[in-house]
Amino acid sequence: MAASAAGKGILLKADAIAATFREEVKQSLAKCVRPPKLVGILATSSAPSKFYADFTQKQCDTLGFEFELRKTGAAASSDLAEGEGVEQAIIDANEDDSVHGIMVYFPIFGPQQDSYLQQVVSPLKDVEGLHFKFHYNLYHNIRFIEPKSLISSVLPSPDPSIPIDGEEPPSGTVKSIIPCTPLAVVKCMEYIGVYNRLLPYGDRAYGKTVTVINRSEVVGRPLAALLANDGARVFSVDIDSVQEYTKRPRVAADAAEPSRRYHPRHVVHPSNLTLEECLAHSDVVVSAVPNTQYKVKTAWLKDGCVCVNVAADKNFEVDVRDKASMYIPAVGKVTILMLLRNL
Repeated sequence: MAASAAGKGILLKADAIAATFREEVKQSLAKCVRPPKLVGILATSSAPSKFYADFTQKQCDTLGFEFELRKTGAAASSDLAEGEGVEQAIIDANEDDSVHGIMVYFPIFGPQQDSYLQQVVSPLKDVEGLHFKFHYNLYHNIRFIEPKSLISSVLPSPDPSIPIDGEEPPSGTVKSIIPCTPLAVVKCMEYIGVYNRLLPYGDRAYGKTVTVINRSEVVGRPLAALLANDGARVFSVDIDSVQEYTKRPRVAADAAEPSRRYHPRHVVHPSNLTLEECLAHSDVVVSAVPNTQYKVKTAWLKDGCVCVNVAADKNFEVDVRDKASMYIPAVGKVTILMLLRNL
């Protein structure tokens, strides 16, 4: 953590945040009969994917997880095409009883085909939280589930008998897996105090306005929903539209139901605001645009806001800390701890 004498905002590296979960993961691991086995599937020659695979191996070795990297496609041989054999590799890992968790190093083919492959991974072994069952639960604010729901073909409805205002799963239920990158961002928000722990669980982001740039199904949209379900007012900004996510009703409380302060889950509204107008209101700005040229303009930021870069490339201008009170340039080290926590 560093702030310059010139009054710039704090530069907060992910290491300190990740360290707070390392001990928690170690304690959970110590309760296991044997170390869980994570299989990574690498099917491309992409340097970032190879780096992430090596990083996963290092973290698993350090903490005591069993990790096996299975290579296919261009990662296995220069004679094979990018992604060749990846679907069968996923199916084999699904059917391997020695494997407890699967992660696939994306991108491989592109958003549409990669989305299909994410659904091939068994929800019983999906530690990245990319299966539609986990996204469905997140979008519907279903926090605790019966394990058998993961093998059912019927999508669950929110169960009013299962409270959503407590952190511990009620008897007979477990926490629904949350996609690890959005969860990492939330854990960063908790660490720096954007989430108010004096407020009830499930509403600790109340009073905060957040802009999330990029509405992908991997990071942007689930993160916007997660923050809104935790009480924040969220602007979801994509290349062609802006949406507002909130669980606060837009009309005054119903006279017959005066205690209803919010919907059970977030509601999405179209917004006429521009990105510049969203940023002027926002206490937190999260950007996840996979483009080396894209930069959030420092001049548009609200004084004292928190900025979080999720993209592999830096999405903020170099002078971001002239306006931001805190800047987190990467969350990858927290993401890998969330993945192992999910496992």
